[in-house]
Amino acid sequence: MPVIAPMPATRPTGLPAQREGADDSVAAGTTVDHLTETYRAHYRSLLGLAALLLDDTASCEDVVQEAFIRVHSARNRVREPEKTLAYLRQTVVNLSRSALRRRILGLKLLSKPMPDMASAEEGAYDQLERDALIKAMRGLQRRQREVLVLRYFADMTEAQVATTLGVSLGSVKAYGSRGIAALRVVMEAQA
Repeated sequence: MPVIAPMPATRPTGLPAQREGADDSVAAGTTVDHLTETYRAHYRSLLGLAALLLDDTASCEDVVQEAFIRVHSARNRVREPEKTLAYLRQTVVNLSRSALRRRILGLKLLSKPMPDMASAEEGAYDQLERDALIKAMRGLQRRQREVLVLRYFADMTEAQVATTLGVSLGSVKAYGSRGIAALRVVMEAQA
């Protein structure tokens, strides 16, 4: 993932000296000049660190910029200027974690799509077909009805049906074939 730095990535030749007359609280912490030099020198490496933790360039750039803003705001608390880079790295890591947490939370809160359901009309039509099939099944001979129920509704094999009913395998095939033919005639007549 190529990352472009907005400032030229040059190495500082040396850290600028503290200005005379600067406030003691600022002099004890990281100066703005030091932070600017750190930005120029380490922006790309911090962007690379964010890229290892996040998945898009825009988020990485936002995280790094926010890290510099936060360290700039708290520069008086950074007593040792050589630790500025460590503070920036830790801030980048923490902001990346926060960004990922927000994304995960956002995904969890998205509304879940409704499952594919049949419309009320389709359900009513299915019920009518089921009722017609049950009525037609009641019109079959007892053995035909038993074979079809065990074979197709109980999902038994022909051999299992023969064993259950105590008839031969050939009888099961014959009753099943005649029962389906009779059902076809009745159902086509109703349609």
